[in-house]
Amino acid sequence: MKIEEFGVETWMNAYETRCALNLAETCVESLSIAELLALTGRNSDTLSELLPMQMTYGAIEGSDRLRDAICALYERQGHENVAVTHGTIGANALVYAALVSPGDRVVTILPTYQQHYSIPQSYGADVQIVRLREEDGFQPDLEALASAATPGTRMIAMVNPNNPTGALMPPDCLHRIIEIARAADAWILCDEVYRGTDQVGDGVTASIADLYEKGISTAGMSKAFSLAGLRLGWVVAPPEVIRDVLRHRDYNTISVGILDDHFATIALENADRILARSRSITRENLALLDEWVAGEPLVSYVKPTSGTTALLKYAIDMPSRDFCISLLEDTGVLFTPGSAFEIEGYVRIGFGNNRDDLSDGLKRVSAFLRSFQPQGAHP
Repeated sequence: MKIEEFGVETWMNAYETRCALNLAETCVESLSIAELLALTGRNSDTLSELLPMQMTYGAIEGSDRLRDAICALYERQGHENVAVTHGTIGANALVYAALVSPGDRVVTILPTYQQHYSIPQSYGADVQIVRLREEDGFQPDLEALASAATPGTRMIAMVNPNNPTGALMPPDCLHRIIEIARAADAWILCDEVYRGTDQVGDGVTASIADLYEKGISTAGMSKAFSLAGLRLGWVVAPPEVIRDVLRHRDYNTISVGILDDHFATIALENADRILARSRSITRENLALLDEWVAGEPLVSYVKPTSGTTALLKYAIDMPSRDFCISLLEDTGVLFTPGSAFEIEGYVRIGFGNNRDDLSDGLKRVSAFLRSFQPQGAHP
């Protein structure tokens, strides 16, 4: 099986260890184990629970406590609806392995995480792209989606909240997409790894798994939960999908690590505290980013409504990869080029970082941008 190079991951592998300030990072500022324990009302004595723990495979399908905690993130899901996976990336890959065959039509909303078109393409699927446009606020063109999702379409794939734009589909949009999927008898795979970081209200968007009888939600501990190092994710879907996912998982994962299960359970049993921290960080940091964009004549954006990322449009005649490399070499600041998402004239910034790092990084970017402004021009 041949597959395209993964643009974002290749970029990060090459450059994230060579930067001073990683503003390409998409996770809310990562928690240490000490911070996790403090946030969840525990202390270092809790670590003594690990000492008698035998390093077996553990519960192959995930511990009951873990699956209870995952179910609590949804409105109407039970253990039979949950498969625990190696991160959200593993969850997405298993869904495609379980459901997509050569010739199947998969409609993908782009820009997106590259798994959602390159994996089905590698299986020989008929992948149709519906592009988000800045002039639409990066909301999907529902007429184009309906046109692409012909009867018999196997799957509609999307990320909500969106990566890289930070756009959040409102409820009426989600319900219209469900109508389109239902008419085509299609599954909806919604990568919800950023769920819980909305900029208003309680911060939690309704999940596609709760809204649609053929809805599949994937998520994990990395972005909103600040625990990427656990490498733990999940699929929430109807039982027949979960059975197929677990059948494929037996061939490539068997189980997640017993320590990952343990610490993810602690975190998810206190999801309200961790998500409150994440919303505080992302809301304060987005206000900082918004003020910065307003003062930069060469930069504009559609302000995110959720997630941890934004697409910055720059008014400089330079390919996005060259722009990012030049920025890195001159300032030590790392962005992700739009070319990694098959768009040009944009870069992706993550704003879930440590606030001081974000502030320092934006100041360095401003200094870099001044070299492209006409002499005598001021922000």
